[in-house]
Amino acid sequence: MTPPPSTRPEWVPDNAGAEFTTKVVPGTAPLVPDRTPVKRRRADDTTALAAAIRAGDRGALARGITLIESRATAHRVAADTLLNLLTPYAGGAMRVGITGAPGAGKSSFIDALGAQLCDAGHRVAVLSVDPSSPITHGSILGDKTRMENLSRKADAFIRPSPSGGELGGVARRTRECIVLCEAAGFDIVLVETVGVGQSEVLVRGMVDCFLVLLLAGAGDELQGIKKGILELADILAVNKADGDNRERAESARREFSRALHYLAAPKEAWQPQVLACSAVTGEGVAAVWQMVEKFFENSRQVGTFKVRRQEQALAWLHALVSEGLREAYEAQRGLVALRQELELQVGAGLVPAPVAARQLLAAAGFVVPK
Repeated sequence: MTPPPSTRPEWVPDNAGAEFTTKVVPGTAPLVPDRTPVKRRRADDTTALAAAIRAGDRGALARGITLIESRATAHRVAADTLLNLLTPYAGGAMRVGITGAPGAGKSSFIDALGAQLCDAGHRVAVLSVDPSSPITHGSILGDKTRMENLSRKADAFIRPSPSGGELGGVARRTRECIVLCEAAGFDIVLVETVGVGQSEVLVRGMVDCFLVLLLAGAGDELQGIKKGILELADILAVNKADGDNRERAESARREFSRALHYLAAPKEAWQPQVLACSAVTGEGVAAVWQMVEKFFENSRQVGTFKVRRQEQALAWLHALVSEGLREAYEAQRGLVALRQELELQVGAGLVPAPVAARQLLAAAGFVVPK
């Protein structure tokens, strides 16, 4: 019996210097290599991709984000070109970061909020960051499955990305993804972070409004008087205020409000507000967004909106410089032997880590202050 034709998708193997497409040959199950070399992305391809993103093509937007997130050296020039083409059309969206401890209901809250915003005529982009395994480096990317209502909206775009081991609860290219979403015409960009703790505040430097979701009865009330993530929050919302948990949520809201009263400086133009809501029933979600809009109105009136956008740009620059320095250091092959030797000595306790680090940086050509 003749085996059925293969229906496996085309693929491109990542072989250094030898990339080939494959084609399906009727009547045969195996994939037969086609020796036609794969063409690299040309400048006009990137221009066409940018134009499609500007036209609101969500498929093109997804491809653009994939290009931006790629770690392949061959994709870097095209990614930079794409950013240069789209940056002039970015900057018009409301950037809102949403964070909170694991289990706070971030995805459920965004599902309810995003659906309400789409129904109100907004175009909503969600950049969701999932934790990556430190062992396999894989990521489930399951946040989209928890946004069932929002994923069905025509004016919504949901992009889960792996954290890739990055600290701060965000992905490696979250800032660049925001630019692409804004250029595609989305007027609201929600950045959902990995479940974070008190010191994970990197997303604060990427967004205009920083919203922290809280849980009642999780011991977080005492954290309200500590320095950390709550100190930088613009708005706080106690989620899961429904059913038997409603009373506890309201009690937690009052506790956090009292704590922030002592934490916030009186001279600040905006005093962080604490609300209660339920992502399950939708109660209080609209009130949270009304508070976000009030925050934006206030920040534009007093001029802090422009200042924060400038801070975002500078934080982006500094992050890229740090990344470039790390890559330049790791690319120096002449340090391999010295690095291995010092790693052995540090591991054996023969050389302190700071001393070994200075030796490696000096050998790499960096001026190390004494």
